[in-house]
Amino acid sequence: MAPLTFTLIQTALHWEDRTANLRMLEEKIRAGSAAGHIVVLPEMFSTGFSMNPEAFAETMDGTTLQWMQRLSRELRIILCGSVMMQGDGGFVNRFLWVLPNGAVGHYDKRHLFAYAHEDQHYQPGRERFIASVNGWRIQCLVCYDLRFPVWSRQQTTDAGPEYDVLLYVANWPERRATAWKTLLQARAIENQCYVVGVNRVGEDGKGIYHSGDSMVVDPLGEVLYQKAHEEDVFTITFDKAHLEAVRQKLPFWKDADDFTLPV
Repeated sequence: MAPLTFTLIQTALHWEDRTANLRMLEEKIRAGSAAGHIVVLPEMFSTGFSMNPEAFAETMDGTTLQWMQRLSRELRIILCGSVMMQGDGGFVNRFLWVLPNGAVGHYDKRHLFAYAHEDQHYQPGRERFIASVNGWRIQCLVCYDLRFPVWSRQQTTDAGPEYDVLLYVANWPERRATAWKTLLQARAIENQCYVVGVNRVGEDGKGIYHSGDSMVVDPLGEVLYQKAHEEDVFTITFDKAHLEAVRQKLPFWKDADDFTLPV
């Protein structure tokens, strides 16, 4: 049962300035991570939470993904975060999961934040994405997905729960920070898994302030890390034995309801 190490990058972002963001993030990644880490960047890390994909969306052979592949290869890390992308027939808020060998997995944000008109500029995703690393399984999600527990609910089989970590990247405003913190703990408790939430800090181009409050929560709902208002690069290693012990001592997952996810 190999350990699993995450490095969380909580940072301010330059509004709609890809070049400045990639330069800044590369400095933080090189200074704060090591080979074997999963390095997590916030939602729309190259632009901020912009509703201007016509000007800034990229393709899967574009600058940002090439930058991620280069860093992943050079540093021997898994690098992930979301960017605005040109999808099939429209724009998507796409979570990218980049491996050192150049392979790329992706997840398109399912729940679009209509309050900020995200649904008018982007298309919703239709499929979940669960990555496998060193015997761990990680479900990758984006921001507003956190409010919809069905989409992240464990699908259990005789072999046990389908994933071990829920990973959320976000641009979640400070004015709703209580919901962010509460729901991250709730997702960990109800799914008996680790939860990692990486949010940005600072004011965006629309004057909206983000307090960060990036968090790591264990399968019992205990907060292992939280940082508010400040930029931070934090590394934590998970122990699979602790996760398995919780699930064996408190096998609540066996009593879960069967269900089918919508498409």
